[in-house]
Amino acid sequence: MKAPGIHYYFWMNSDWAYLGADRLEAIAHKHGVPIHYKPVDLPQAYARTGGVLLGQRSPERQAYRIAELQRWCRKLGVHVNPTPRFMCPDATLASTLVIAVNQAGLPVLDLYKAILRAQWCEDQDISDPAQLAQILRAQELDTDYWFPQAAKAKPQYQDHTEEAIAAGVFGSPSYVYQGELFWGQDRLDMLDHAIELHTESV
Repeated sequence: MKAPGIHYYFWMNSDWAYLGADRLEAIAHKHGVPIHYKPVDLPQAYARTGGVLLGQRSPERQAYRIAELQRWCRKLGVHVNPTPRFMCPDATLASTLVIAVNQAGLPVLDLYKAILRAQWCEDQDISDPAQLAQILRAQELDTDYWFPQAAKAKPQYQDHTEEAIAAGVFGSPSYVYQGELFWGQDRLDMLDHAIELHTESV
């Protein structure tokens, strides 16, 4: 049985996860519910759920993604570059670093947002250990300690991915609350309402 709270499945290359990060935190704080952060291997989830990686989508779908991102950036007052220099590199190390820090009971919001921001706002390669080391240091995290811990977190990365697929997750970000799946940062209002209804009923 899953722990109570919001089970948050996200890809460390997800521009949409970056756009929804602060609003998710605000919802959890408002209702006093925990967030369980679970980075997943989204290309693996796509392969097993019928998803198509961005570079393999039609030009029409790729163009619409950019239009939607621009709309949401204007709405939220958040900057995202739809076509960064290093788009969606291998996210394994970034993911396992976040998992390791989370498993240690430390806050991960600033860390995972900094990694996403590095890719989508600062044209950095988040698969580069040197870039990730710089981000860790900015968060006052010891690279000599956390890189080995990240290596140990690889099985948990796969476990998160398996758990996400079993829960019906097929995209990022996805939120599961009381067994109900909400896909996309544009569903955060619905997640908020679902938590409110559940809180009122108990």
